Amino acid sequence: MPERMELLNQGAIKLGITLTDQQLDQFEAYFHELFEWNKRANLTAIIEYEAVQVKHFLDSLTIWLTARDALSNAAVRPVRVMDVGSGAGLPGLALKIAFPDIKLALVESVAKKTAFIRHVVEAIKLEGISVYTGRAEDLARGKDLRDGFDLVVVRALAKLPLLLELGLPFCKTGANLVALKHAGDGSEQDEAANALSELNGFIERISTVQLDGLTDDRVVISVKKMASTPARYPRAVGVPRKRPL
Repeated sequence: MPERMELLNQGAIKLGITLTDQQLDQFEAYFHELFEWNKRANLTAIIEYEAVQVKHFLDSLTIWLTARDALSNAAVRPVRVMDVGSGAGLPGLALKIAFPDIKLALVESVAKKTAFIRHVVEAIKLEGISVYTGRAEDLARGKDLRDGFDLVVVRALAKLPLLLELGLPFCKTGANLVALKHAGDGSEQDEAANALSELNGFIERISTVQLDGLTDDRVVISVKKMASTPARYPRAVGVPRKRPL
């Protein structure tokens, strides 16, 4: 019989991340909570044990490819991480399990999903987590959140120009937004040129994901924030999606 979270554990090792038995137990418990809640809440289309390990948990940990400095420093200094559009808690909760010293905030607009996130946080006994039910366009106006994070992560949410407008306002100047994307033909990065200029960011690094089960053209894009986001951004709810920069 396969060991628990074997695919995740082996993939993490290839990334250079060591997961303890306790952390693997937490991922196992996270999977079971996701499986049970998904029967009534429709949190994700990917729910098979092997697929969740690779396409949810391991995929989330690929943020390490471009954000290892921030994540590894959490043990020696406070590191605030925000997950925008967290869905069922990914990639944020996977990062929190793997790097328990980070201070994590999760933003999700759908109440049933934030209810699940709060349940999982309690069930697997995670600490140092804040959960916000609301739209990023509104929450980015809050003085305790705007310009407040050392790392902002986004996964499978939207095209890059929209991700930048929703996520960069939460970054401190000099901090990074990391997006998990599919590379395509590179045109999406080109289309983000205006957004990068408007929002004072630049693409610092693009890392290709080369792990078993994640070979479908996945990349990790790291955008550094060079100066404060202009106060007019993000625009009102719905506008960034309808009229991307």
